[in-house]
Amino acid sequence: MDTQPDGPGRRIRGVQIAFSIVDLLQRDEKMTLTGIADELGYSKSTVHSHLRTLVDEEMVVPTEEGYRLSLRILDMAEHVRTQIGNYDVIAEEVEALATETEEIAQFGIEEYGRVSYLYKARGARAVETASRVGTHQPMYSTSLGKTILTHLPAEKRDRIIDDCEFEPLTAKTITSAEALREELDEIRERGYGIDNEENIDGLRCVAAPVKNDETVLGAVSVSGPTSRFTDDRLHGELADQVRRAANVIELNTKFSAD
Repeated sequence: MDTQPDGPGRRIRGVQIAFSIVDLLQRDEKMTLTGIADELGYSKSTVHSHLRTLVDEEMVVPTEEGYRLSLRILDMAEHVRTQIGNYDVIAEEVEALATETEEIAQFGIEEYGRVSYLYKARGARAVETASRVGTHQPMYSTSLGKTILTHLPAEKRDRIIDDCEFEPLTAKTITSAEALREELDEIRERGYGIDNEENIDGLRCVAAPVKNDETVLGAVSVSGPTSRFTDDRLHGELADQVRRAANVIELNTKFSAD
């Protein structure tokens, strides 16, 4: 069996290749065998063997144009959603927040030291963002990520910060652990987090944490263009709206667990 001993424990190279193929097909549908091999840097024979296995397991579908992911992925995604407590409440509140603000509203959780998007809704005046449900972005450059990070246990928070590879995504991105820790202190004091064009130029966001007692479950946010997200609106109306949405989710979580 082909394994890689890098780090603690052993990795199975074949599984890594298979997931690389799945990830690629998610980003670029209907790719050919040659296209997949060229993109991933493996031989066509290696990729073909993995594709045959994925087809046999009904995870990938061969088509006249190449290969695409199968509908089994949707079933898996629905199962993941049911594992998130109060998903229906989260979805309802994020939709309501998007309608109320007329902007992009999202709910995110922490996975592998990054913020992963669980739900996204678009209001009447929403501008499109790069985030999609199931994708992830850095914690240090997003309002969702920084807000969640603020309320994680200290040991886990320090580990994530220490592992951060700070990349200047815009001219305003935080690029040091010291600056990030200072901002987390500010978030803890005021009760909500801000992304001030740190992830995308021209886009500002505000997020509030969703907690169950002292455990942070995730965060809810709204995002929009700087022309509408003025300082007064960001720190006033919008901050209040995300905190109200977070409170509703928190209350439903608490009483559903009682």
